[in-house]
Amino acid sequence: MTGNMWVRQIHRWLSIGFTLAVVANIVAMTQQVQAAWIGFLALVPLIPMLITGLYLFALPYLGRRDDTRGEARS
Repeated sequence: MTGNMWVRQIHRWLSIGFTLAVVANIVAMTQQVQAAWIGFLALVPLIPMLITGLYLFALPYLGRRDDTRGEARS
């Protein structure tokens, strides 16, 4: 697997973890549990998911820049 495939796979698993953390937060809110750590639980996968998401977002633009340089040389 290439590096981009690893980043995509990590991003997918982080999104599953984020979804579970949000569901746990909603369940805790409906049961009126006042634990601050449950609210911050969603931030654990969200921060690396932001980094991988920005990387995946930038990939097409970074690749296009390399392609245009190659065409100019030919």
